[in-house]
Amino acid sequence: MKQQWLAVALGLSLVLACSRQDTQKPNVTFQDDVAFLHKYTSVILLSSADSSAQVAVTPDLQGRVMTSTATGASGRSYGWINRELIASGIPNRHINAFGGEDRFWLGPEGGQYSLYFAKGDPFDLQHWYTPRPFNEEGFIVLRQNPSSVAFSKRMSIRNYADFVFTLELQRTVRLLSRAELEERVRIELPAGLAVVGFESENTITNIGERAWEKETGLVSIWILGMFTPSPTTVIAVPYVAGPEAALGPVVVSDYFGAVPPDRLQIKDHAVFFKGDGLYRSKIGMPRNRVKPVLGSYDSALGVLTLVLFTLPEEARDYVNSQWRITDHPYAGDVANSYNDGPASPGAKPMGPFYELESSSPAAALAPNESCTHRHTTLHFCGDRTQLDQISLAVLGVSLNDFKTAFN
Repeated sequence: MKQQWLAVALGLSLVLACSRQDTQKPNVTFQDDVAFLHKYTSVILLSSADSSAQVAVTPDLQGRVMTSTATGASGRSYGWINRELIASGIPNRHINAFGGEDRFWLGPEGGQYSLYFAKGDPFDLQHWYTPRPFNEEGFIVLRQNPSSVAFSKRMSIRNYADFVFTLELQRTVRLLSRAELEERVRIELPAGLAVVGFESENTITNIGERAWEKETGLVSIWILGMFTPSPTTVIAVPYVAGPEAALGPVVVSDYFGAVPPDRLQIKDHAVFFKGDGLYRSKIGMPRNRVKPVLGSYDSALGVLTLVLFTLPEEARDYVNSQWRITDHPYAGDVANSYNDGPASPGAKPMGPFYELESSSPAAALAPNESCTHRHTTLHFCGDRTQLDQISLAVLGVSLNDFKTAFN
């Protein structure tokens, strides 16, 4: 009997811990975020049989996963949602930063084959525009059931080299069962652990008449997740160790200028990056260094977030999204993390938020050929010892590594 009461008490404490208020966000419960979204857009809810794990998806906002919870409607809401922008109803041609834990984009962002800059324009914020099909237009719902929803979208996009990509997107968002979660992380999850996991499977097909070739530019599937920053959030990206002479740099960190060492640390086993939403910066992992996982840990809230993605062994070409003409347009990053902050002193940030991102290989597709990329997001909240075991098993990083990375 005593053991039963201890189990109940532990379970209750975990629910309370995973549901408590976030000081950076006035309404953090899942039901509050869903109620807000319902005021301005359509929402599709995916749910486990017991309603503990839930995911909110919005067709009108490009089929993105807006948020999720591991502890039911009254539990913590894990996604960052830009309430001010959504409530305003005023579109932004540069970027509609609506938020969301999983959104579909295409790369490259910058360079001579950019999709975000018009031919001849300088690579700066003033001339940066997200393509309309995945910035302002809704996606068509093809089918849905209690645990998944499928979308489609046709689009034509012109790149910096004046080549037009005509493509069709098929995108499926799926809530994962506990068995599927264990399969993804390849460990048995402890009983009583609060967890939610979902994945997006994204397939693009060349429906145009011309093949996509390196000489005129290629595209990649690019999936990005926005999350609420905090002073206690640290991002960890494990990497393939080895000499720089053979494998190249461990991390690309000069997207918006050099990232100072109090925000970026390269350790023997992983790169650590602050996710506090106070300093605009971005890092990327090249193909020779990347592993198919990255994650973050908020030590104050006790939330471990993992992102897994497909990484084809034979693929080596990834589009380069840096904001400049480059000699190596297909030596880009596979995984990225972005920390939002003011673009200039005194300026208002887009969020703030932080992002965990992954990309497919560059898609050299003949007409009617396709490319698929899967991006999986997992949130764990519970006993620190249990979270530590998961982090070590999947990331190769302990919770203490997160906490002491910048000491």
